[in-house]
Amino acid sequence: MGKELNNVVLVTGTSGAGKSIALKALEDLGYNAIDNIPLSILPTLIEAFPENGMLAIGVDARNKEFSAEKFVEKTKDFKFRLLFLDADADVLYRRFSETRRRHPLALDRPISDGIRHEKQLVEKLRDNADYVVDTSNFSQSDLRNWVRGHFSSETDNLLVTITSFSYKKGIPREADLVFDARFLKNPFYNEALKEKNGKDKEVGEYIKTDDNYKPFLKNLLNLVLPLLPAYREEGKSYLTIAIGCTGGQHRSVFVAEKLAKSLIDKGYKPTIRHRDL
Repeated sequence: MGKELNNVVLVTGTSGAGKSIALKALEDLGYNAIDNIPLSILPTLIEAFPENGMLAIGVDARNKEFSAEKFVEKTKDFKFRLLFLDADADVLYRRFSETRRRHPLALDRPISDGIRHEKQLVEKLRDNADYVVDTSNFSQSDLRNWVRGHFSSETDNLLVTITSFSYKKGIPREADLVFDARFLKNPFYNEALKEKNGKDKEVGEYIKTDDNYKPFLKNLLNLVLPLLPAYREEGKSYLTIAIGCTGGQHRSVFVAEKLAKSLIDKGYKPTIRHRDL
């Protein structure tokens, strides 16, 4: 067992997955954030840092001496929290292309080569991480909220995110609780509502004509409400509730909005996302 260092967070993962954003979010929480540290000085830095301080260190494959094996060897005497950020290869490719950045491991080669090589280099760290976050469907704000929910020492209340999604595009990987709204009447097949979404009043009124809607929302709230304080008591500080329908435009959006409003009425402050809207 290594030296316990709960106030130290090491941030690693694949380039383009949001490491810089995570480090900045940790810095905003009071951590001293340092990026791109050579592995040779990492143990000295950790050892020298005050025990009552908070330290966030970015370590990744940009450094020429980096390897997952060296990382494990250099940090074997310390027990810290390891945050690993990743995203799908096509998402990483798009992010690099949109910003016209070269991949740090493929400066003279295609971006896809660098992404593939880096994923191989850091695979062992992913397997040993305390937190693995797939940011493929995260906005920068989503990632900052996730970091705050997991690392803030001042978070007294459970941070709840409610997200709608399309089953066609897959269940959100960050979801803790998933509920299916596909049994409700689908506004998509109403020509007057097809191009609208669940935020529009007409769509909501249509869905509410389904006899299953009111019992569903009531039972959903009765299920979720007792869980929130229980999760908090167990030390969980961040919870994602996902509501899905076929296209992620109508039913899931409406139910997510209504669930969020109900939680607000109960004193919670949920964040609402509509992933596929």
